[in-house]
Amino acid sequence: MLNTYISNISLVSTMQLTIVLIVTASIFLVFIAVAIIKMYKLKAENKKLLDSSFYKSDVEKSYQDFTESHLYDNNN
Repeated sequence: MLNTYISNISLVSTMQLTIVLIVTASIFLVFIAVAIIKMYKLKAENKKLLDSSFYKSDVEKSYQDFTESHLYDNNN
């Protein structure tokens, strides 16, 4: 009698719970896969932009020392 009462109380069976958990995990796996694909696409685009000649010309300029401006006292 007690066993029947306990089994009637459970609203969700083990099979239903397993199916819900599998579906939820599958959805999150799809989201993770999409995020990884986007990350690699952005990485490739970033590398392409860094390799472009326009950006290289700005990066390859030599460092300019700004310590000799009028804000610093260089009268040693």
